[in-house]
Amino acid sequence: MCPLRVGVVFGTRPDAVKMAPVVLELTRDSRFECVPIATGQHREMMDEVLALFGITPQHDLGVMTEGQSLTDVTTRVLERIGPVLEDVRPDVVLVHGDTTTSTAAALASYYKKIPVGHVEAGLRTDTIYEPFPEEMNRRLTGVIASYHFAPTPTSRAHLLREGKDARSIVVTGNTVIDAFLWVHERATPDDAPAVATRRMIFVEAHRRENLGAPLESICRALRAVIDRHADVSILWPVHPNPAVVEPVRRILGAHDRVALLAPLTYRKLVGAIGRCTLVATDSGGLQEEAPCLGKPVLVLRRVTERPEGVAAGTLRLVGTDEQTVARALDDLLDDSAQYQAMARAANPYGDGQAARRIAEALWAFARNGAMPDEFDPSKPPTLPAAAR
Repeated sequence: MCPLRVGVVFGTRPDAVKMAPVVLELTRDSRFECVPIATGQHREMMDEVLALFGITPQHDLGVMTEGQSLTDVTTRVLERIGPVLEDVRPDVVLVHGDTTTSTAAALASYYKKIPVGHVEAGLRTDTIYEPFPEEMNRRLTGVIASYHFAPTPTSRAHLLREGKDARSIVVTGNTVIDAFLWVHERATPDDAPAVATRRMIFVEAHRRENLGAPLESICRALRAVIDRHADVSILWPVHPNPAVVEPVRRILGAHDRVALLAPLTYRKLVGAIGRCTLVATDSGGLQEEAPCLGKPVLVLRRVTERPEGVAAGTLRLVGTDEQTVARALDDLLDDSAQYQAMARAANPYGDGQAARRIAEALWAFARNGAMPDEFDPSKPPTLPAAAR
């Protein structure tokens, strides 16, 4: 029987991180011929992740340009991936989550009548503009996809409510847990940035909907909190967008316990999460990654497409109001019971086996094989000792 030819498309750092375990799994399984396809939507950040996991794309579209818009990315991916799909002739194309690369690649595959598998399918918020453009990207990709690899039962429920065939959905857990644990197991002490205080808040905030007044409010809250806690520092890898850099440096840059860094490599990001006390972020992936190591996460957004973490207690949705954010930070720094309740909560997002389940499900869909066991977040995962 001929191997199943699978095109795996990625273009941003989150894409590359979450698809790397899938590429590694398909590459070592003789039932598959894996064809990694990079769009290069985020050039250097994507390349760093691929080097970390030892992945070399067979095709690189090189779509990134200075000052690119969403329209630029969408049209260039559509134009450039079409000839690649004609050349590769994959049996199925896998795309990830909610990036513009994924939606454009899914649409191009549809035009070629190639089935699409959607990794990290079914995440939803209550508005198409939060997060922007990710929420619409994931919804559009879900309409195109034939196979839906949902990370959690909640994600599956969203897909079923939208009319997806239950037989096309498999709950796999999130591949970001596979990737995070893979890197964590290989990390060294040198991968963690040095901090001079006993406790450290790791911060990432750069979402479009938080630019302007919300971001300034977050910065003021952080400044007030570390002024009240002499044993606490802040480590913030600052997104290069000038709309992020300016307020962050203006409000926090002069403080001697605030380290504003360039974006970290993924290896160093994993190291920093291991060293921090807690995380404050508007990022999506960190909501899933940090709880792997028992780190409480304050979500600096009004809504989250990851409500499982809120329900499980690993996440707390705090928005961007200055007083609310400061109070939530103080609570975790001052109240050990609140801190431990979040730190000890079971991570509902995966057990490190998502890529294996995706491979088994792909084979079952295409070759009538046995479907894999599904991820059950009610069963605490057995994780490596270093991750507990």
